[in-house]
Amino acid sequence: MKPGEPLDRRALDAHPLPRVIDGDKETKGRLLVIAGSREMPGATLLAATAAMRAGAGKLRIATGESVAAQVGTAMPEAMMIALAEKHGEFAASAVGEVAEQAARADAVVAGPGMPRGEACGRIAEALLECDARLALDAALLHSLEPLPRRERATMPVLLPHRRELAALLDRGEAEIERDPIASGIRAAELYRSVVLVKGVDSHVVTPAGDTWTYTGGAPGLGVSGSGDVLAGIVGGLLARGAEPLNALLWGVWLHGQAGVRLARKVGPIGFLAREIADEVPALLPR
Repeated sequence: MKPGEPLDRRALDAHPLPRVIDGDKETKGRLLVIAGSREMPGATLLAATAAMRAGAGKLRIATGESVAAQVGTAMPEAMMIALAEKHGEFAASAVGEVAEQAARADAVVAGPGMPRGEACGRIAEALLECDARLALDAALLHSLEPLPRRERATMPVLLPHRRELAALLDRGEAEIERDPIASGIRAAELYRSVVLVKGVDSHVVTPAGDTWTYTGGAPGLGVSGSGDVLAGIVGGLLARGAEPLNALLWGVWLHGQAGVRLARKVGPIGFLAREIADEVPALLPR
């Protein structure tokens, strides 16, 4: 396996983020976060907080009706949408509400902490039909079908770890381990998306086969909730208007470098996922 181009500041200089401008919350983008469940309401907060730390301006959260009030209290910056549930999963009736809310957003992050169920496939399909920039993670990755050769204004961003990538490709995890970059490129082709292959070394790939490899970070980033934070960072950058590839490259680097900063303060392990997002603003380009 040949590594990709190093994902460092030199690579990021060729993929800049939108310029920081003065203005009200509308000028910094409208983000919809679809996340959480009765078992994992915290994933919603991790993703939403990270999105705001990455500079998103206006936040809506769609989560299960059983936890929406508690999440709203913990995240007063957000407008809450309570989605109908059935047996702990999102109900079929939630799909229409998701589609309506996505139509109002500049970007959508969907999947962190969501329960897997029959509605996930329909939610994914509804999101792919909207015009918003998309970052899809976790439960929704198990519900995607290879995309027909239809055109979206922007490619989705997919954020699988290796088990989820194996599910996307209907392959065994051992095959993914043998050549994660080739597997990521195949997923990018099938799903017409920009794909992150997560791991100790993380790889960003495109359908054209372009590849970047990030080898930094800190051991402490391998902790519960870290992936939810990464999804939120990417979503916040998408909301600000970043192109999907640029948002993913910067999101991976920001997440990793936040871990480096925490390792210096706390130690190589032992910091919490909720602390990662607080390091992001100081790392953003001015």
